[in-house]
Amino acid sequence: MGTIDLAGTARSTAGQVADQGVGAVVAVLADGRSEIHGAGRTGADQGPPDSRTVFEIGSVTKVFTALVLARAVGDGQVALDEPLADLLPPGTRVPSRDGEQITLQHLATHTSGLPRLPRGMRIPALLRPGKPDPYAHCTPAVLLRGLATTRLGATPGTRFRYSNLGAGLLGLALARRAGTGYADLVADRLTRPLGLDDTAVGLVRPGRMAQGHTPRLRPTVPWDLAGLAGAGGLRSTAADLTAFLRAHLDPPAGWAAAAVRLARAVEHPQNPFARAHLGWFSHRLHAGQGGHLQVWHNGGTGGFASFAGFDPEKRVGAVVLGNTRRSVDREGFGLLRTLQDAYTA
Repeated sequence: MGTIDLAGTARSTAGQVADQGVGAVVAVLADGRSEIHGAGRTGADQGPPDSRTVFEIGSVTKVFTALVLARAVGDGQVALDEPLADLLPPGTRVPSRDGEQITLQHLATHTSGLPRLPRGMRIPALLRPGKPDPYAHCTPAVLLRGLATTRLGATPGTRFRYSNLGAGLLGLALARRAGTGYADLVADRLTRPLGLDDTAVGLVRPGRMAQGHTPRLRPTVPWDLAGLAGAGGLRSTAADLTAFLRAHLDPPAGWAAAAVRLARAVEHPQNPFARAHLGWFSHRLHAGQGGHLQVWHNGGTGGFASFAGFDPEKRVGAVVLGNTRRSVDREGFGLLRTLQDAYTA
């Protein structure tokens, strides 16, 4: 049993995040229970966000895309070592290096050698406060044309190199193999079966949408990511993300348990201390810090920040959502460690 006040811990962390931005919602899972609390403002003249307030979750989307991949592998629809080229339209030119082709596993573990962004995009385009979605022009056709002239920075499978482009292409490829679009794919294969009714691409819930804000706390416009939706296009709520983490701590029997196991089992070293799995990242803290295992992903868009993490050994988890473009990693990792220190398996 834990020795901390779960509700108070969630409430305090939400207040800390909101004090640095506009609003926040924090969820904690431990000892078979969960608590969700909000603080700050949902928008200009609105009260604090709550468990059902909709946020852009940015790159936490990548975990959902990777779990769709894991399910598709379990269902025999794709293979982890299947070349990306086999799932794209005939004639699509996919770069390779040293005779190695990009596979689906490479895309999900960021070891494809692909650059972070599509050809022609630059990091500064993502950092201009209040500007329209910088990915809006990245239609599937544009992405595939750019792929033909993209050079790989490393031989596939040899080096970790975080890539929004790779994750987006994974979403496109899986959708094409399933004969549908990415939004319908993630709904049919993942969110609907898990009961995550408030997690979707382009989700609109009138009266429940958080307003995004720039680092200077000015309202900003939504991001949808167009053809790269698999890299960061989902919107969700603290309630849904709590249920998503619970599905990783106590996966339902059947396809979900198999997909969660596969996603965790596949790994590639990021560095001597961290691993990339299918979607998730992980590291183990130094023994002096408790030696805890932290499995996590973060996200950010033009007006939002997110963190989701859990420890399958201590069986605890944490979600932090903010409606300001300011990282919530410090609060997320700190909250997760507080739970790990307080709870035993």
